[in-house]
Amino acid sequence: MPFAIEATDGSARAGRLTFRRTAPRKDGLHAGAESETSCFTTPRKDGLRPAAGRATPGAESDASSITIDTPVFMPVGTQATVKAITQEDLEEIGFRLILGNTYHLYLRPGEDVIREAGGIHNFMSWPFAVLTDSGGYQAFSLSENVKLADHGVIFRSHLDGSEHLFSPERTVAIQRAIGSDIMMPIDDCAPYPADEKRLKESLVRTHRWLAECKQHWLRDPRHQKLFGISQGGVNAALRAESARAVSDLDLPGYAIGGLSVGEPLEHFVPSLGAAIEHLPQHKPRYVMGVGTIPEILNGVELGVDMYDCVLPTRNARNGQVFTSTGKVNLRNLKHARSDDAIDGECGCKVCKKYSLGYIRHLHKQSEILGLMLSTYHNLYFMYGFMKNMRNAIIAGKFAEYRAHWLGIFK
Repeated sequence: MPFAIEATDGSARAGRLTFRRTAPRKDGLHAGAESETSCFTTPRKDGLRPAAGRATPGAESDASSITIDTPVFMPVGTQATVKAITQEDLEEIGFRLILGNTYHLYLRPGEDVIREAGGIHNFMSWPFAVLTDSGGYQAFSLSENVKLADHGVIFRSHLDGSEHLFSPERTVAIQRAIGSDIMMPIDDCAPYPADEKRLKESLVRTHRWLAECKQHWLRDPRHQKLFGISQGGVNAALRAESARAVSDLDLPGYAIGGLSVGEPLEHFVPSLGAAIEHLPQHKPRYVMGVGTIPEILNGVELGVDMYDCVLPTRNARNGQVFTSTGKVNLRNLKHARSDDAIDGECGCKVCKKYSLGYIRHLHKQSEILGLMLSTYHNLYFMYGFMKNMRNAIIAGKFAEYRAHWLGIFK
């Protein structure tokens, strides 16, 4: 997975990720060597590349690689779907990298179902790139149903109460079956607040599990790339220690976990900065679960390349949209008779066609179309926001861009 930094403006960087996948053999097993041809795409009748339709296992492709411009925001498709939007719409907007979740996909539909479908790309008819989280965040968010052990995380299913062990070996095996392009290791995400003893325990587990994940990944890496995850809470010294430890393992990319878990905003930048300082300059950097406008701007200023968050889609489903003038609550009575677009500066198909008053009506009546339209708009906004930020970095105007948007999204 080559990563090239194309321009910098201070520590902010505009780069490019390139994904290539392994072509499957006729017996369904992987050859193990990287191929210049993606096995998940087939030629489209309209001649466009790459394909958006469902692939035929083993079919040849006219798409040699998938390129992702950074900084990049990844929509969250926890259960092999980004809620309230189709894959065609995601492609139309411009997204080429989305996120799935190993824990949820393992429970439903199950790794065997996805493997037999030819992997996550075939299963969900998404020919572009997929990153899967390992379940480490669920160990934090579902802590009442979790036991931490030296050999892994023991989950009690939120569906039926059954127990499941997510060890380093098991999480790599599940993600191998899923077939994601980037896999994440199981880690120990300490809650906020946590004392120094708990944070140090988190580092010991996270670093040991990452080393074990690397061993299991290297046995059959295929097209997949393993990123490391650093932890450390809001303790700058532990953040630096963890970043150095994961960097020593020489992995394709690195993530900063354990932020945006309840800590005050004033701790975000110092904690992130302490980690970034010790991560390799030439590898992609990913801050996990972070997606507010101020967090992204502050992260990019420090040199972060990748982000994911449910915020744009969740807020859209709850009636809040992002615009060039800030957040708008669609359900406010003042919008009931509005013939205006959600955002007069927005070029998305929702703003071109539907009025704010109509979309408000859909939300008030709990119509599914309202969720779909607001979700499309918010993701179009996020894609444009990231694209314009990349252009500002290339033009040497990131500071102005950051100041403008921080003034709107305070």
